Amino acid sequence: MEVTDLITPESVILNLRATSKKQALQELAQRAAKITGLHERAIFDVLLEREKLGTTGVGAGVAIPHGKLDAVETLCGVFAKLEKPIDFEAIDERPVDLIFMLLAPESAGADHLKALARISRLLRDETICTKLRGFDTVEAIYALLIGADEAGGS
Repeated sequence: MEVTDLITPESVILNLRATSKKQALQELAQRAAKITGLHERAIFDVLLEREKLGTTGVGAGVAIPHGKLDAVETLCGVFAKLEKPIDFEAIDERPVDLIFMLLAPESAGADHLKALARISRLLRDETICTKLRGFDTVEAIYALLIGADEAGGS
């Protein structure tokens, strides 16, 4: 499972304006709906349900919200760099400014977990996160996400 299998340049959001976790999830759901053709509300609802189980704010300014939907045909991601950090109820209680949302088919099983692990490894790298925070174009962010993933191997 490679990051190139999950995102395209169209699924990268630069300087997302959100003042709350809920608003950020709404914006991510809206972009995912455009990419997948699925209903925005269905995506938002599955993300909210997952957050009720426990925060997906993994620490160090990073969140990885995710969920499974029957209507999703293939794993799909959306990456957002927020304009300003927001409270995401992260495990380290630090605000979040980098979010990688992942949607998976209900039948994804191990592929969903492999994708989450890949994203988590990528965004645990402080050097990569520092570069993501410094970049100001979608192309640069996308190239870093893809390039860092390829450099990391499988």
